[in-house]
Amino acid sequence: MTTGEVQSSGQKSTATVWRNRAIMTLATAAVLVIAYFILASFIPRWWAQRLAGLVHGSFTQGIWWGLVFGLLFTLIPLLLLLLAVRVWRRRGGKFTAGAAVIIALLVSLPNLMTLTIVLGGNNAAHAGERILDVDAPAFRGACLVGAIVAAVLFALVVGLMGKRGYSRHRAAKAEQTTTAPPAPPTTPDEL
Repeated sequence: MTTGEVQSSGQKSTATVWRNRAIMTLATAAVLVIAYFILASFIPRWWAQRLAGLVHGSFTQGIWWGLVFGLLFTLIPLLLLLLAVRVWRRRGGKFTAGAAVIIALLVSLPNLMTLTIVLGGNNAAHAGERILDVDAPAFRGACLVGAIVAAVLFALVVGLMGKRGYSRHRAAKAEQTTTAPPAPPTTPDEL
């Protein structure tokens, strides 16, 4: 029997297992690279056209929808990530924490797609910028303002939660010291 063949107990050798893992990793990486290039040329144009259809060339609509998208699709993912961190600390919360992270990523997709238009350097991103300039004016700036407001609100929530936790900790510590019985005397002078 050669290395890599199935052994008599029905288990594969470690070389076969590692070879299969390497092949799967390379195949997955190739698929992801191909998907990236396809999506990088498709997503910015497509997303800009969806926004243009929503705003219809109106500055007021551009500002309104930009604020809504920036605020909601930043604040909700941040709160979900906070939930994931808090759940992760508890035992058995790894599945829920992982689900919260995945949902946070999905909810943040509108802002991430807008970011591919703003920061992208390829032709699709430039086409998306032109579409937004004409058909969705003021959307990008309002989206940024909404995201900043969401980050400030999130910082306030975290600060209030931290202050509440600190107050609870101090109250529990104070209660513990006031209800503790006095220590018995340890030296003959204290008797």
